[in-house]
Amino acid sequence: MSTATQQLPASFIAEQDVAWTDVGPGMRRRIISYDAQMMLVKVTFETGGVGAMHHHVHVQQSYIQSGVFEVTLGEEKQVLRAGDAFYVPSDVWHGVVCLEAGVLIDAFSPMREDFV
Repeated sequence: MSTATQQLPASFIAEQDVAWTDVGPGMRRRIISYDAQMMLVKVTFETGGVGAMHHHVHVQQSYIQSGVFEVTLGEEKQVLRAGDAFYVPSDVWHGVVCLEAGVLIDAFSPMREDFV
């Protein structure tokens, strides 16, 4: 078992104690908390930022905290706004284009070892 999956999450997490990581043009990510079964991540996007099409074995749920995003799941596209959410089953191709600057809150199960 890798050391990444052995981390135990803190019971209380102060956002200012968690570092940002630049993950592409107009995007940065903050890993809020994780253990082997689950991961919570905050991603900020500038207008025009692209979360490129990709897939992974993890199940993902994403909540749009702010902004407007064009979300692609498989062959389907929808424009989603603050308060909306989307669910990504394992191994489904997906991606986003940020139409108005915003924030996504992503939950993954199991945790994304490639993020740590």
